[in-house]
Amino acid sequence: MHSIRLAVAAVAICVGVSWGQTTASVSGSVTDPSGAGVGGARVLLKNTLTGFEQSAETRADGSFQLSSIPLRTYELSVRAAGFQIHEQAITFSNAAAQVVAIRLQLLTAETSTTVSAFETLSLVTPEDTGTRAQINQKEIERLALSVGNRGLEAVVQTFPGFAQNANGSIHPRGAHTQMSFIIDGMPITDQLTGAFANAVDPNIVQNVEIFTGNIPAEYGAKIAAVINVNTKSGLGTDRKFTGSTALNAAGFDTLGQVTQFAGKNNRFGYSGLVNTMKSNRYLDSVSLDNLHNGGNSTRGFLRLDYQASDRDIFRVNFLTGRSPFQLANLRSQHANGMNQRQELGDFSTAFNWVRTLDASSTYEMNYSVRTSTSQLLPSVGDTPVTASQERRLTTVALTHRYATVRGRHNIRGGIDLQRIPLREQFTFGITDGAFNDPSSEEYLPTLLPFDLSRGGRLFGFEERGTGGFYTGHVQDSIKLGDFQISLGLRYDVYRFLVDDTMWQPRVGVSYHVKRTGTVFRASYNRLMQTPQNENLLVSSSEKANVLVDPAIRETTGGVQRISPEKQNLMEVGFQQSLGRRFSVNSSFYHKNARNQQDVNNFFNTPIVFPLQLLAIRVNSVESRLVMTPWKGFSGSLAATHARAISTPPFVGGLYIGNGNVTLLNEGPFVIDHDQKLSLQSVVNYTHRRGFYSTVSLRHDSGLVSGGADPDVVRADPDYADLLPYVNLLSDPPRTKPRTIVDVVVGYERIRNDRKLWDFNVQASNIGNQTALYNFQSAFVGTRVVQPRTVGARLRFFF
Repeated sequence: MHSIRLAVAAVAICVGVSWGQTTASVSGSVTDPSGAGVGGARVLLKNTLTGFEQSAETRADGSFQLSSIPLRTYELSVRAAGFQIHEQAITFSNAAAQVVAIRLQLLTAETSTTVSAFETLSLVTPEDTGTRAQINQKEIERLALSVGNRGLEAVVQTFPGFAQNANGSIHPRGAHTQMSFIIDGMPITDQLTGAFANAVDPNIVQNVEIFTGNIPAEYGAKIAAVINVNTKSGLGTDRKFTGSTALNAAGFDTLGQVTQFAGKNNRFGYSGLVNTMKSNRYLDSVSLDNLHNGGNSTRGFLRLDYQASDRDIFRVNFLTGRSPFQLANLRSQHANGMNQRQELGDFSTAFNWVRTLDASSTYEMNYSVRTSTSQLLPSVGDTPVTASQERRLTTVALTHRYATVRGRHNIRGGIDLQRIPLREQFTFGITDGAFNDPSSEEYLPTLLPFDLSRGGRLFGFEERGTGGFYTGHVQDSIKLGDFQISLGLRYDVYRFLVDDTMWQPRVGVSYHVKRTGTVFRASYNRLMQTPQNENLLVSSSEKANVLVDPAIRETTGGVQRISPEKQNLMEVGFQQSLGRRFSVNSSFYHKNARNQQDVNNFFNTPIVFPLQLLAIRVNSVESRLVMTPWKGFSGSLAATHARAISTPPFVGGLYIGNGNVTLLNEGPFVIDHDQKLSLQSVVNYTHRRGFYSTVSLRHDSGLVSGGADPDVVRADPDYADLLPYVNLLSDPPRTKPRTIVDVVVGYERIRNDRKLWDFNVQASNIGNQTALYNFQSAFVGTRVVQPRTVGARLRFFF
């Protein structure tokens, strides 16, 4: 195994950290000592720490191919009857296809089995100069994901740095939802949760990379976290047609099916998915009664790959979804016959071309168009207000990438262009005369013209606009002995309701202490976060200004348009291998920013309005312990402590019914992204006979809630029974701590290395704990954690 150590050291000298949305491929031949091809050999590519594995069986002539490989260093092993096991290190630094020739040695009596040296070396990743994590398809399939409309966010929140919120929403590193999803090179910066848009289906995923520290220079716009998704490719299959169908059933009349298919024919590959689901608890409820909360969703995905030549690969992706659902009611709303509904839709298409220029250089182009729509339908029983919305957001993106490895330099640069047409329509009216009573202290005379209970009319808004976002960036990763240096520079031009530009240096360094298996790292990033596009026009309009408390607007001198957030992010951290099976990755970061981006919630509906605060500062400590597979067991434990302080005044937003905003506007306050402690543990067990189980535990000490008067809440029949689950007397008020345990137990039937079927039973919130995600928050409203729900899945493979 000494040769493996030498190989790892050799590739580290010439290859630095990899980044970006590109994947790689490797092909080759396996021969015996005489040079004849060895058919039926098992070729396995794996990274012990990230859990990524991909395998293939050699053809009769000994040839093989593996594709859709995330850029990292891996162990490539070959096993065949009568031959010694072959192991070598292989590193993918860009999309250039690699070719390997493997000659096996005959098995002799002197051959002994030893522990892989690569396995012990791969417990740390010296090339990472910032916080970065990965999860693959197999691990995602075994997670105890909540029943209902949950997307990839439920997977992401198992890592440190993400505070869990309602409807699948997560707060990444003290931000609201300022995340980018990169789907095979297509940038998506919409709010991808069940309430605001159709989430990314975890079933389409081959591998996910998560960047939260030292963000590579090629990423921008929404970068509190970057979720880089490589989808399943038909080129990775060995059959012309294969797939599976899964049937799901669970509590709250939840039914669903997921059908996946894939295949390969010479140079052409395809993969796709159709996912349908209906549930009577579609979103997280606003009360313990789960009233008026049904919905259904349909999602589809298709990926086509064509390897036109040894140098050129073309890919086309289609992604679509539709979700009509009811809006959950409070008791008073349900008694009044309130029947609001919402419908979300999206369609995306992307074209990608990767050309290998030489053995160490590639060019990549990606053109994508994504359109998302949202429609809120009012009803005659709406109370205390009625509203309607129709919104259409399109993002047209063109990206160019050039990557090359030159000696110790791994260079990547590019130009990105985006156009963002946006159309918004919004109406509003008061239906309950007690809501804005002229005799109350909270009375706003500017709302009187829109009080339908007093003869007023509907407020109406309709406007169109088109924004632009243009970027140039370059990054070099340099290996200098035990040091890894990352140097990046990005320049953004933002053109929408305001015009802004910014240079963004992004630098990081890591140092590998090989003797102790330790990696130290530090980084500094200058970042620009663009405003949320959802309802940006109405939030920044003069017309909507009349709906907001004058005391709030006076602090900013009237209406001001929302500007991009400008942020400094500093991080220090370390990785440490612990024995042969454990690895810990810890970090501390400090973030300070001007023009903080956030949103406020409109009456517990999925409508949110973007807003801006003067500043925010966040300090946080994060850590993740990973146990690599041992006798069928593997697992992880993630911990996060975060402190987030925001400074007003507020700009933008629409704060109807958010009385505590006036108090928050008086000075710095602890925002709802702040949480003293969150813990996420995942333990997996897989038996060689096909049995498997997963136990997930999440503890949250409680997010900051709205500052309501306990006596007022106690007298309110809509919220009185939620009072035991929130501490309104603490400073600041918080939802009470919760610990939620989810369990999956299943069996997978395999014959002759082919999956035939599998069956599992899942219990979410097995302890049936009653808890709140949030309570009367100006930013996210009120939402209740889903009670114990038991479900089952039966899947057939074909």
